[in-house]
Amino acid sequence: MSFAPKGIVVPIVTPVDQDGHLNEKAYRGLIDYLAENGIHGVFPFGTTGEFYAYDQGFYDHLLEVTKDAVAGRMQIYAGANHITTKGAIAIAKAVEKVGGIDALSVLTPMFVSQTQEEVYEYYRAIASETSLPIIIYNNKPKTNVTVEPKTVAKLAEIDNIVAAKDSTGDMTNAEEYIRLTRGMNFSVMMGRDTLILAGLHYGATGAIASCANVAPRIAVDIYEKFQAKDYQGALDAQFKLSELRIATNMGSFPVTLKEALKLIGHDCGDCVPPILPLHDDQREKLRVVLQNMGLLK
Repeated sequence: MSFAPKGIVVPIVTPVDQDGHLNEKAYRGLIDYLAENGIHGVFPFGTTGEFYAYDQGFYDHLLEVTKDAVAGRMQIYAGANHITTKGAIAIAKAVEKVGGIDALSVLTPMFVSQTQEEVYEYYRAIASETSLPIIIYNNKPKTNVTVEPKTVAKLAEIDNIVAAKDSTGDMTNAEEYIRLTRGMNFSVMMGRDTLILAGLHYGATGAIASCANVAPRIAVDIYEKFQAKDYQGALDAQFKLSELRIATNMGSFPVTLKEALKLIGHDCGDCVPPILPLHDDQREKLRVVLQNMGLLK
């Protein structure tokens, strides 16, 4: 399969109004902001997009709006996340029906622990039921389920499993993904925003970076300056982005990103309850971070 994820892809937040309906105007404005700052792809219904909070009808509509708003300016990834194989396959087929989506990001199942044999079979079964390229999404800190490097290497032999996103924060894990899949038609994308530059040095092809919702140009600078061999410029950009990533720990994810977007003029609403807005003192700390990054005067 020829699809190869690369560059900076944004797991885009889901803007909603006070009634929980999609705020289409805010969503289109955010997509324009990302495109104008050189983002290579958008990824609706990832963890940052609060995929767990919405039904399939909402998702189908969101994908249609995404396609129209993107208008060919960047790639579109779509999340297919469920606790069961059957459920993930149903989402994958719904995404295929919408059409115009470049790849699926498939998170490991949540809550239920699995053996590596079961993890392998989960991805193998989904891949057999869709023609879309699949990105393995390992977010062990959120799911308590991992995809071990040897399992990734085995899954990489399947034609339409084309990449892995590593959000573990474990650089050794990411390095092993890259080392064990060398020479294969397979890519590794970093999923921890503080480790984008480190991953690129090892051979990652880019990152799916949540903080790029707020600071797309800074995230793109990490990638583009690295590609241009401006390693000091890439490091400076990485350090800028890292300050925002660390600040996300002030609240339950992804509330800090939605609060930051409000502060810079992209009001995407609040997170779905029970996630609460930041307190005033936290919001003031976030304001200082955004000022330090040059995103807020």
